[in-house]
Amino acid sequence: MRISPATSVPISCVLLTLLCASPQIRSAAPAAAPSENWVGTWACSPQLSDSSVSPPTPDLSDITLRQIVHVSIGGTILRVRFSNEFGKAPLTITAANIAKSAGTDAIQPGTAKSLTFGDQPSATVPAGALVYSDLAAFDLLPLSDLVVTIHIKNAPEGISTHAGSRATSYFTHGEAVSEIKLPNSQPIDHWYFLTGVDVVGAKASAAVAILGDSITDGRGSTTNGNGRWPDDLARRLQSNKHTKNIGVLNEGIGGNRLLHDGLGPNALARFDRDVIAQSTVRWLVILEGVNDIGTCKIDCDLDALASDVIRAYQQLIVRAHSHHIKVYGATILPFGGAAYATPDTERARQSVNQWIRTSGWFDAVIDLAAATRDPQNPLKLAPIADSGDHLHPNDAGYQIMAGSINPKLFSK
Repeated sequence: MRISPATSVPISCVLLTLLCASPQIRSAAPAAAPSENWVGTWACSPQLSDSSVSPPTPDLSDITLRQIVHVSIGGTILRVRFSNEFGKAPLTITAANIAKSAGTDAIQPGTAKSLTFGDQPSATVPAGALVYSDLAAFDLLPLSDLVVTIHIKNAPEGISTHAGSRATSYFTHGEAVSEIKLPNSQPIDHWYFLTGVDVVGAKASAAVAILGDSITDGRGSTTNGNGRWPDDLARRLQSNKHTKNIGVLNEGIGGNRLLHDGLGPNALARFDRDVIAQSTVRWLVILEGVNDIGTCKIDCDLDALASDVIRAYQQLIVRAHSHHIKVYGATILPFGGAAYATPDTERARQSVNQWIRTSGWFDAVIDLAAATRDPQNPLKLAPIADSGDHLHPNDAGYQIMAGSINPKLFSK
């Protein structure tokens, strides 16, 4: 039996139970009915902020953060998820709200809705934990920008962030959560503490999670252009009446690997958090492995590495199938001309892709390598798809990737 958010007991529920037991708490906010179908419409994978992140994390003392996320499906009831996964001490969110975007750091007047946590305006998130807001009535349109604004007094050591947001956030010091436009705001292209938005969807609604690296995270796409290939897939699904209730969750992390930690936890380690624990995931697309292969160039047996990558895929498939999630394998894109390219790494890529295409382990194959390769030189990305580094696609390349995917894969 697959565990869903309606039947499991997430850390946030334990937290809210403890909060609501306090004599200072009046009563918990009403919960969604058990029959309501919570579905993820947006997500990102948290990672630990460090000195390699550029621009660097600002001083997070007494700060208001305004963050913009581009959702996939819409709804009229939603909840927001915040994470303190890498914090070494509790994180206190003193105030939070959601609103419709008016561009840059401004919100549309009259659209702001305060978020509560156990019927209280603030929440303290223990080190390593997460918290969901109470449900909020809000008219969230498909493929729209949702603005989430929070105020925190002091951030703990160990900031949970998503470095490759490809979206601009804004911050100002002091409490300015309800301001239409943040005073003296400064831009920064990262997300902090914010990791998910769920909506109550129709009975047939569900989500597809995409587990990936910087190619899924959108490296090479236009900042604030929502041109990552999962964004393009979400638009494609929205245009089809049979798939318009399917949320798309981008669980890509730049530099991510299947087998070893990099800029974020390895895919095997973060799988339960980023796939199983997401709301109503029915499908999983895996596009991982290029960084495992590309970083295995010195004192490394690439043939053995290719076998290890395949065994990692098998483990992910078994774990997903145990929760009744269909798993689609995406072939590794060509990287001829990139820093990763050697005859040995190419041999490993071909070996892994051959297994993806022919092993029968995956419920379906999405041949992104075939869709993006240069017909004149199949070891390279097509010039129209290449961002210039011969590894990451550009906006057109990401459109090609999404356009090659059959929407029927995500229909019942």
